[in-house]
Amino acid sequence: MSQPLVALLLLLAINGALALRICSFNIRSFGETKRENQKVMDVIVKIIKRCDIILLMEIKDSANQICPTLMERLNGNSRATTYNCVISSRLGRKTYKEQYAFIYKEKLVTVKENYLYHDLQDGDTDVFSREPFVVWFQSPQTAVKDFVIVPLHTTPEASVKEIDELVDVYEYVKRRWKKAENFIFMGDFNADCNYVPKKAWSSIRLRTDSKFVWLIGDQEDTTVKTSTNCAYDRIVLRGQAIVNSVVPKSSSIFDFQKAYGLTEEEALEVSDHFPVEFKLQSSKVSTNRKRSSSSKKRTRARRT
Repeated sequence: MSQPLVALLLLLAINGALALRICSFNIRSFGETKRENQKVMDVIVKIIKRCDIILLMEIKDSANQICPTLMERLNGNSRATTYNCVISSRLGRKTYKEQYAFIYKEKLVTVKENYLYHDLQDGDTDVFSREPFVVWFQSPQTAVKDFVIVPLHTTPEASVKEIDELVDVYEYVKRRWKKAENFIFMGDFNADCNYVPKKAWSSIRLRTDSKFVWLIGDQEDTTVKTSTNCAYDRIVLRGQAIVNSVVPKSSSIFDFQKAYGLTEEEALEVSDHFPVEFKLQSSKVSTNRKRSSSSKKRTRARRT
């Protein structure tokens, strides 16, 4: 095996080990009943531990015990890896409420700021049933040092309008946080099948504007049920630096049913959605790639 090939394989292995895994997971009806089901919670904790940052959606716990319970399960007596949680207020119209939560590894990222988007535009008020809880993360060990995550769990029947409206959220947050350059939009967009038919994509600015890069394709299936095949859950990026920092082929669906040997019935007790995820390159890998590229250029120059 040639030295350049060995170096490339070693670089890819290091990249995978050091990369920051960012996940999004709609845990269906995550409330007291599910919180008290130890078997289900064991699976949820396993899924969370795979990720360096994970967005959790459809939290329905009026007692506000989801984050404390998860922190207790995740941290325990371990000091090697500690987790933290930032959670939104209870969001929704009338009596039905949900929360967004981000759980993250403290040694890898910190929260710089967070903001609950106020859906009060003139002539276009109350588009979102659950307004995005926007969080600006700092990540000193990745190639991009900070990024904003904009979560969204749409109301299925209003998905086209809500996904389109994320462009307005982006423009507003850019004005609010002028130094923010890297954006991640992710969540359960209900972005397929009957809720977003193919003909609707042309009216969604988040899709028609090429500066927004979609990582989870329309052909994917993010649902647990074998009877459905829909790409409901999505990840979209904005910002050239963060787009360039994505680990190649890292965007994927995590099939926890297969990974943990569950039946469909057991998997559905956890959720009817699979998590979606991608990885960001570490700063070390990015620096090594630049050095490798510079070295190759110097070698070519000496040969010519």
